[in-house]
Formats: sequence, structure tokens, C-alpha cells
Amino acid sequence: MIKDLEIPKLLILLILLIAAIILFLIYGIPTDANEFLIIYILKTRYQKLIALILVGICIGSSSLIFQTLTNNRLLTPSIIGLDSLYILIQTGLMYLIGAQRVIKFSSFSSFLLSLLLMVGFAYLLFTILFRNKKQSLYFVLLAGLIFNTLFSSISSFIQVIMDPNDFMILQNQLSASFNAINTKILWISFIIIVVSFVINWPFIKELDVLLLGKENAISLGISYQKLTTRFFLWLALMVAIATALVGPITFLGLLVAHITYHSFHTFRHQILVPIAIVICILTLVLGQHLVQNLLHLTVQLSVLLNLIGGSYFIFTLIKGRKNL
Repeated sequence: MIKDLEIPKLLILLILLIAAIILFLIYGIPTDANEFLIIYILKTRYQKLIALILVGICIGSSSLIFQTLTNNRLLTPSIIGLDSLYILIQTGLMYLIGAQRVIKFSSFSSFLLSLLLMVGFAYLLFTILFRNKKQSLYFVLLAGLIFNTLFSSISSFIQVIMDPNDFMILQNQLSASFNAINTKILWISFIIIVVSFVINWPFIKELDVLLLGKENAISLGISYQKLTTRFFLWLALMVAIATALVGPITFLGLLVAHITYHSFHTFRHQILVPIAIVICILTLVLGQHLVQNLLHLTVQLSVLLNLIGGSYFIFTLIKGRKNL
């Protein structure tokens, strides 16, 4: 259970989230607006809010679970190369069929293709390289890092020989944007997320034991390889959904996970994962409100998140802590 000292923090966090959602929905609506205008504005913001919530669920849960699996609080799921693979997929489509056909390409088909390829890559990477029980998880991460570099190099090469007009359209698609979220694929994303949580949540308690280390977890009866494979594929699915919705975001998960660890002193993942999700959603909603209404879209939210998260990452490296 949550300690008594943590309950006020949790209540404050929930109140802030509710207030941020209300502010995001109603801020800037003209007081003299007619009913149709109000409904239109709320519908537009409601769809964007749903997308922000789904992305927050994916990034918050996947980042915290990934750091538990790797026993390292400086790593994020982007190290396995899913972000670079997404860029390669979009670059390859643009180069092979051209910008005009890509624009006409069904949003659902594009989402499904990206999702299947990213999850399929993660499955092959993990099942093939982690088949040997003596193989370390860090070997899989190293292979993922190599593939990350390979995908980035191939994408850069294709972009160099690509038609300049297609390249400009591609750059617009690849930049992570919360202002151009594809609302047509929200419901299929929602269904996939709910089903994946229903399947994997009963095993979330076993992650607490993994914090003791691989050997201790095995000695306590945990099927280490099976559990690691299950959660690795789950977080790969979450990262793939978030990336397909808004594009690559590197440092948001790192920032959210560290805020969670420092704010709530518990090691129970039944508590940590929901808190990380709430913090991630709160960060996205407030950030989008700031960019949209105060900065008037002069800068993208992903730029701010990567700037803050990247600066924090460098700070932690310089500080040299082993356990944060």
C-alpha cells in the first residue's frame, strides 16, 4: 500500500491533472461564442486530449518498465532502435512511392504497417538474441543500439538521394508534433493499449522482484527469461504506438521516470507505473497548453521536452550517480 506520507502527493497530482485537463479544454473559448462554435472547439480539443492521454500512457509505462528490466535509470526504450526504424519506414515509403501517394495512403494502413514492423523487429531482436539463457540482456540492448545506428545511416542515405520536394514533406512528417495528431487511429490505439494492459498487468508485481537482480529473482522463483520477454515486447508495443501517433520522442520517458522515482519513494510497480502515467499525461497536457496558447505554436512541444529531458540527462551523467 502507499505510505501515509505519499497519499497527499498522490492527491495533489490527481488534482493537478484534473485542473490541467479542464484548463486545456476550456481556455480561450470566447464567452459570446454560439453553441456550434463551442461544440466544434471542444470536439477538436477533446480528440487532441485523448491522443495526449494515450501517448502519456504508452511513454510513462514503457519507460519505467524498461528501466526496471535493464536495472539502469539512464536508459530509455529508444536505445533498441524503434524510433530510427520508424524514420526508416517513413523514409522508405516516401522514396519508393513518392509524396503524392504517401499523402493518399490510408492513415490506418500507415499506422498498422509501422506498428507491425516495429513490434516485429523488437520480437525478432529479443527472441533470437535472447534465446540462449546464458545471454545477457545488455547484449540485446547492444544489438539494438547497433541496429539503431544502421537504421539512421540508411535513412540518411535515402534522404540524400531523395527528391527535394519529397524530402521537405518527409521532414514535416518525421518531426514529433502534438498539433497534427492523427485522430483517425485513436480508437484502434485505445483498444490495443487496453487489451495489452489486461493481458500483462497481472504480472506487474513480478517486476518488484527484478529490482533485486537477475540471480536473486531466479532464486525466488521468477521465470526471468519468460518475464523479461513478456515485458520487453509489451513496452516495444507501447513505444511503437506512441511513435506512430506523434513521432519519435527521446527524452520524455527519462524525465517522467526520474520525477516518479524522486517524488514517490516506493518500489511497487503497481503504484509506480500508474503514477508515471499520470505524471506523463500531466506533462503533455500542460506542455501542449503552454505551446498552443502562450507560445502561440512558435515552438513545438517535442523540442521543449527534448531540450529539458536532454539537459537533465547530461546533468545526471555529469553528476555521476549510480542510483538516482
